[in-house]
Amino acid sequence: MKKRIVFAVVMMSGFVFAQPKIEFKAKDNTIDYGTVSKESDSGLRTFEFTNTGDAPLIITNVQSTCGCTVPTKPTEPILPGKTGKIDVKYNMNPGPIRKTITVESNAANVDGGRVAIKIKGEVIVKQEVNPLERKKTGPMQ
Repeated sequence: MKKRIVFAVVMMSGFVFAQPKIEFKAKDNTIDYGTVSKESDSGLRTFEFTNTGDAPLIITNVQSTCGCTVPTKPTEPILPGKTGKIDVKYNMNPGPIRKTITVESNAANVDGGRVAIKIKGEVIVKQEVNPLERKKTGPMQ
C-alpha cells in the first residue's frame, strides 16, 4: 500500500513540474523584410517556434501594436518537441517597418508567458519608367 501511495505522489509531482517552453527560430525573435516593394511582396511572414518544454504549449493570444499588422495564432496546443507557426501579414504601406507583436502563452521560460516578436524593414514605391521620357546622361546635354 505504501508503494502505491509513493508511486502516486511521484507521478503527480511530475505533472506539477511539467512546463511548456517556447523558442522562436528567428534570431532575436525578429524577421527582417529588408527593402521590399509593395507591388512585388505580399507582406506575409511566418514566425516558427518550438515547444522545448515537457507539457503542451498553448498560445492564448497574439496581438499587434497597430491595425496595419495582422497576426494569426495556432488554434491547437503545440506538443512537446513539436513546432508551430505564427503568420504575420503587414499591409505594406511605403516607409519603414518597425512593428511589435505580443505573443501570450502558458510558456514557463518567458516572463508572464509573454514574448515580443518583431518585424522590421522598409517598403519602397517602385519607380515607374516612362519610355517616352528623355534620359539624362550628363551635364553637357
